Amino acid sequence: MDGDTLYSIGELARRTGLTVKTIRFYSDRGIVAPTDRSPAGYRLYNIDAVARLDLVRTLRELGLDLPTIRKVVDRELSLPEVAAAHAEALAVQIRVLRLRRAVLTAVAERGSTPEETELMHRLAQLSEDERRRLIGDFLDAVFGGLDVAPAFAGVMRSMTPELPDNPEAEQIQAWVELAEMSLDPDFRAVVRRMAEDQAAEQARSDTMSPRRDIAAVVRDQAGPALTAGIDPASSQADPIVSAFTAHYAHVLGHPDDVELRRRLVTRLESVNDPPRERYLQLLAVVNGWPAPESLAPVFDWSVQALRVRTQQ
Repeated sequence: MDGDTLYSIGELARRTGLTVKTIRFYSDRGIVAPTDRSPAGYRLYNIDAVARLDLVRTLRELGLDLPTIRKVVDRELSLPEVAAAHAEALAVQIRVLRLRRAVLTAVAERGSTPEETELMHRLAQLSEDERRRLIGDFLDAVFGGLDVAPAFAGVMRSMTPELPDNPEAEQIQAWVELAEMSLDPDFRAVVRRMAEDQAAEQARSDTMSPRRDIAAVVRDQAGPALTAGIDPASSQADPIVSAFTAHYAHVLGHPDDVELRRRLVTRLESVNDPPRERYLQLLAVVNGWPAPESLAPVFDWSVQALRVRTQQ
């Protein structure tokens, strides 16, 4: 193209692939002004108009508004600065869309009522500080006031969800469900009882350092037995049961008798709580951790083994 050649709107349309109507629209708004006019009054454009129109089309496809585009092509604004600002705005829009998608997906899957939908929407949009306050209130309700609070510092950290800055849809869905659980008084009461039981056991310990929770001991002892296919009612299970009941007897300072074993049945049934396990599963999703292994089969095996030996 000759730099001195002038082109009509029709010729410009053929060279750029834009419609005559679109070019006239940009011209009317001063974004691509005509260089001259023909004797009949038609607009004429030089070669620079092609480059400007290509840039305008690109910026429009990226979602920039016309006033901003005009300032960019007139060099009143720096394109890198505009691009950075626009990218930031798009990031916010993407986050909002992810939140909406997560809530709508949860509503569809759970068949939520309007009230439940409103709660999910509100929980999904909480700020980071608001999320921390909500979970902090839950953890205070569960662990607050226990005499051996320092022993639970690690437990509290392990139960704290940390939603990332740019969460995936499944993380948002998991956060919403987890937040709903943390607000549930019944769930709070269940976890509080578990914490109180553990605190009571720790208080009876004859050492200053935190003693291993009985649930962890049972997991380590009974897990291999379950994997090996040992019948909980068989004699092969006797030494396994004796191992974790001996540990429990030592913690409580109580003989390893029928009463202690029945007490341990109650303790393990409390720990083997489906909502608690669900909370831990959701926590792993929110925090991007590996999915936790379900301990329900291990606790079921252990409870069955204890019941057989206590005739309960």
